Amino acid sequence: MKKPQWLTIAAAIFLIAVIYFFGQTAPSRSAAAQIDDHAHNATGSDLTDTILNMAKRQITPEQVIRITTLENSISRGAVRAQQLDIYHQLAHFWGDSIGLFLPYAWYEAEAARLENSEKTLTFAARLFLENLQREENPGFRKWEAMQAKDLFERSLKINPANDSASVGLGAVYLFGNISDAPMEGITRIRTVLDKDSTNVYAQMMLVKGSLMSGQYDKAINRLQTIHRLEPSNFEAMLMMADGYEKLKDKPNAVKWYRQSLPFIKRQDMRAAIENRIEELGK
Repeated sequence: MKKPQWLTIAAAIFLIAVIYFFGQTAPSRSAAAQIDDHAHNATGSDLTDTILNMAKRQITPEQVIRITTLENSISRGAVRAQQLDIYHQLAHFWGDSIGLFLPYAWYEAEAARLENSEKTLTFAARLFLENLQREENPGFRKWEAMQAKDLFERSLKINPANDSASVGLGAVYLFGNISDAPMEGITRIRTVLDKDSTNVYAQMMLVKGSLMSGQYDKAINRLQTIHRLEPSNFEAMLMMADGYEKLKDKPNAVKWYRQSLPFIKRQDMRAAIENRIEELGK
């Protein structure tokens, strides 16, 4: 699957937010290239080790010692509660102190697998799912998709009626490039909508699928449904504006960009939208 080209403004705003909280979303460009080369032959834990090792090359020797000490304390037979605490320490280190998303999400996922609760598994799975939809590196994207798939499946084993996890698993198939049959993902999502047409999360995943495949009219129709259900959903407004842009309908694109502004609190995000409105008005 090629890099999704939909959601220009909304994607830019997501990246602003991620960079704000994490600084970087992945190892450096040179590290990414090495992982890409390695990904052709590596799978599973081997690729995970590669990603973590590449991340370690970007921190100081003192930080490497701290990380290695924490990692070794897990393998030395720490009890379950201690292991959970260590996984959370590692996640916070990579997320809060270093600002790298992939190792942060990995340790959140390991904590969720150990805790094995529906809530934590779904949370960790959605971390990977949200990031992989905007991931340019195919090696990263496939690895994230496999992590999300495993976590959603574990959550569904605990509660097969978890519609959020069912939709998430469908979205992994749709966006993660882990199956030769992306319709499998659409079918899973539609099954949830057949039960409950007001499920905004399911509607949104199908919108993204429509935008990705260039079906802008279909995406806009679903977004209008979402707007009726959630009038303050600014992500839907931004996607609506982007869809109208793709259809060369500048007046409606401007209308929806303007309508989103009262719900955008961060000034840099507002500035990005205001700049786009100005460009469309030229």
